[in-house]
Amino acid sequence: MAISVVKELLRNFVKEARELYISDEVPYLEQPIPPLDFYREWISPNKPCIIRNAFNHWPALQKWDFSYLREVVGSKEISVAVTPNGYADAVHEDRFVMPEERHMRLSAVLDLMEEKPGGSGVFYVQKQCSNLTEELPELTGDLEPHIPWMSEALGKRPDAVNFWLGEAEAITSMHKDHYENLYCVISGEKQFILLPPSDRPFIPYELYQPAKYHQKEDGSFEVVDVTDADKVPWIPLDPLKPDLGRFPEYRFAQPLHCTVRAGEMLYLPSLWFHHVQQSHGCIAVNFWYDMEFDIKYNYFQLLEALSQAARPLGGSRGRHPQPETGAL
Repeated sequence: MAISVVKELLRNFVKEARELYISDEVPYLEQPIPPLDFYREWISPNKPCIIRNAFNHWPALQKWDFSYLREVVGSKEISVAVTPNGYADAVHEDRFVMPEERHMRLSAVLDLMEEKPGGSGVFYVQKQCSNLTEELPELTGDLEPHIPWMSEALGKRPDAVNFWLGEAEAITSMHKDHYENLYCVISGEKQFILLPPSDRPFIPYELYQPAKYHQKEDGSFEVVDVTDADKVPWIPLDPLKPDLGRFPEYRFAQPLHCTVRAGEMLYLPSLWFHHVQQSHGCIAVNFWYDMEFDIKYNYFQLLEALSQAARPLGGSRGRHPQPETGAL
């Protein structure tokens, strides 16, 4: 089959998906709904929503500010991502560059965010290994260990519960995750750009040599290659300023924009592409529930393969994109 025919079929597929189930904006729920209803109306059709009044009963919502964190867990050492420009796990020139991972007392991170000296880099607490329970267990009493109605809907507990604290300059590049994600903003706000899995034909992937940032003694950063590592498939496009000359098919994408504010919860379905910004000092917690690797995943893999076949529609050089997880 000619590539032009595949491209046309894919564009028609995306158009039909938008007509069938994708809204022009992310809907709001004023409160959580029964687990079975949530599964039927949101999880099964793979649709995002913002839920209000879902965790008003958490003490964290009233307690968690810099003063409280400094008092309760200020002396704890945590993993912190440090970059020169705020982009951790992102394409920089011809590399996929990961942050320098530094172990610091949380109080030192808070000091930097309150009175940051010039040229010290951008700091983001974003370790995605259930860092809330593993590194800051003293805070777990201020919230629930899982979201009961979500756990009932999915028949499982979350794989990870993550704590996020970052500067306004910390930006998450476009990526997707293989999780059903409940993202709870405790203070500040997060700005999301979302693209459904059905828009995959318009989203470019390329293969990159993995590397890491390293801050030198003079305060500058260098990029150091990770040796003996496979190339990483990643999205080189920045949705804030997309290069349509390089990635012309992205003009067919229709991203959704939403802001999640303190006290609100975003349900981010599995395989949705997302790019994230935040207000300075934003504090959040998210719950990652492993997705079901069922026929829908199988269909998405077929879409990946067709997007590959229709290059440059898919934009990836040389290998089928694999699962990726980035910072939120």
